[in-house]
Amino acid sequence: MSKRHLKQRDIEEAASRVARAIYEADESEGEVSGYRLYGVPRGGIPAAYAVARELSTWYHVTMVDDPAHAEIFIDDIVDSGTTSDRYMNAYPGKPFYSLFPPDPDWLVFPWEVGDTDASAEDIPTRLLQWIGEDPTREGLRDTPHRFLSAWAEYTTGYKQDPGALLKTFEDGAEKVDELVLVRDIPIYSHCEHHLAPFFGVAHIAYIPDGKVLGLSKFARLVDVFAKRLQVQERMTQQIAHALNDALAPRGVGVVLECRHLCMEQRGVRARGASTTTSCLLGAIKNDAAARAEFMRLVR
Repeated sequence: MSKRHLKQRDIEEAASRVARAIYEADESEGEVSGYRLYGVPRGGIPAAYAVARELSTWYHVTMVDDPAHAEIFIDDIVDSGTTSDRYMNAYPGKPFYSLFPPDPDWLVFPWEVGDTDASAEDIPTRLLQWIGEDPTREGLRDTPHRFLSAWAEYTTGYKQDPGALLKTFEDGAEKVDELVLVRDIPIYSHCEHHLAPFFGVAHIAYIPDGKVLGLSKFARLVDVFAKRLQVQERMTQQIAHALNDALAPRGVGVVLECRHLCMEQRGVRARGASTTTSCLLGAIKNDAAARAEFMRLVR
């Protein structure tokens, strides 16, 4: 995800749009002379002041510190929509506005400039508070920074093109038409449903058709897809099709065997349960002998 730095002018224009929307939604025909605004901490507070300046063209605006006394809620950006849902459920009938809708970029607001990771560090800090911990105690003081560094490493696959990693060779592929199998490639990934780790091994095979792949590339290919938020079924397909696209082989076979901590640590707590997924393409799928050989070798 790339960062986009907003200018003060961007904030003023967004605040003007929100103020105009509030004005146009007013059906009181002039009976309402003012509004009480509440800025959702933290980014919603400067956002609310920006809206209040624009809204003062039509109304007397008061900023309140208690959401129970507010008539309108203001936030800086819609992320998942959880924040707006929480306020609208707690205070039904009271409108909720944000300066910016969801954005594919990481928006950096003017009040965040100087430390562009500060707002991101709020996420693990608030999580620590939510579970009942004290983020200021010595053992946790640097945890938000370490958390972001770790997740930056866990998700490097988003910045990598699997096709660019798969250097193929015609030299050495002469008369090679038997199964090539690399077993027990380690997998460490995170499930996209709970952000919990899952881990295991991948077995990857192909039948060459004029081109071969450097053996180290199999592990690199697995790593690219593992270092993204994943479901095992999709990752199996992605690995197989990336290999098929790069090599155009006679056949491809991929089997993943993984344990999921979202199922072992929580929920049903099925400790030790293993999930196996497969994707077979070309001759390894359609030729009974090739399929049987592949399945025998991975067992």
